[in-house]
Amino acid sequence: MTQPPIVSVHELSRADARRIAVRAQLLDGRRPTDDDMLDVVRHLTLVQNDPTTAVAPNADLVLWSRLGTAYEAGGLEQELERQQLIELHMMVRPREDLRLFTAEMAVWPGPGELRDWQEHNERWVATNEQCRLDILERLRMDGPLPARELPDSCKVPWRSSGWTNNQNVTKMLDFLVARGEVATAGRESRERLWDLAERVYPEAPAVPLDEAQRVRNERRLRALGIARARATETPGEPNHVGEVGEPAVVEGVRGEWRVDPEQLGRPFRGRAALLSPLDRLVYDRKRMTEIFEFDYQLEMYKPVAKRRWGYWAVPILYGDRLVGKLDATADRGAGVLRVAAVYEDQPFTKAMTTAVHREIADLASWLELDVRLPD
Repeated sequence: MTQPPIVSVHELSRADARRIAVRAQLLDGRRPTDDDMLDVVRHLTLVQNDPTTAVAPNADLVLWSRLGTAYEAGGLEQELERQQLIELHMMVRPREDLRLFTAEMAVWPGPGELRDWQEHNERWVATNEQCRLDILERLRMDGPLPARELPDSCKVPWRSSGWTNNQNVTKMLDFLVARGEVATAGRESRERLWDLAERVYPEAPAVPLDEAQRVRNERRLRALGIARARATETPGEPNHVGEVGEPAVVEGVRGEWRVDPEQLGRPFRGRAALLSPLDRLVYDRKRMTEIFEFDYQLEMYKPVAKRRWGYWAVPILYGDRLVGKLDATADRGAGVLRVAAVYEDQPFTKAMTTAVHREIADLASWLELDVRLPD
């Protein structure tokens, strides 16, 4: 019997790991040279469609960070309308990737032995079967519709310690999406519209579950460059990649990583970039802290008096380091990008200051706003 080849563990410095992560996310100096937004989304595998617009919608800001002013704001929404992209669990993905999720939908709430929370979800949907049928019938007759126009005929309300408590239709829609019965069909004033999945999703043969999980892990690692085999579960998209790629250790960081071998040994040239707080480079806060040693929290849910950097502070990338935060707000009524502060985690050099201010000016230009600096 042929033995599998033995793969040595790659020994990486933190700088190596940072550069792999930055390059994999298309944030190094070799910026995409064309304006093919679809190719960028395919490489990234997903863009989170968060509606917060303090500066710009997350999806637009992520694509601007890669493509610059070659990306036209709202271009992603156009491709969603054309169904070249689909939205699944608030993540915008290439339409062809749906086939990697349909087998998982078919075995909801999960394959094999279920966890307690999966059994709870299954029981809740079964108990409220009439509500499920009522929502599907309303969509069949009148969809697409916003959630507020869908019937709540649940016999047992959804109980939660969070904001979804008693949000029966919202939770039922989440489960119907996971089951492949309902899909996001667009947005109206940032509010999601829902319709039957068969009207929204392209027809595509399902990839078997195990193969689909492997392919998704491979694509995720290619987009991240370096990741843990196992990581804390997060809503929408995992941060871990299983056993794909090759093993690596990072100097000064405990535990083993998985690295995309295609990223090893490649030259690195950096640049300045302004990132959405939900950008994949920083979304996994644990990985961000371990590799980039960056102190950051999204403070939009904190009282104003307890914020250090602002409501929607934008992480600043320079080369392979996260070096600060930009506190800015797009005041579209006044036609200005209001810059409250640029926080420097370490004193900026003249070159860093010039590059960061150039990015701020480019951001304002892309938003068709003037820059308003602090008095």
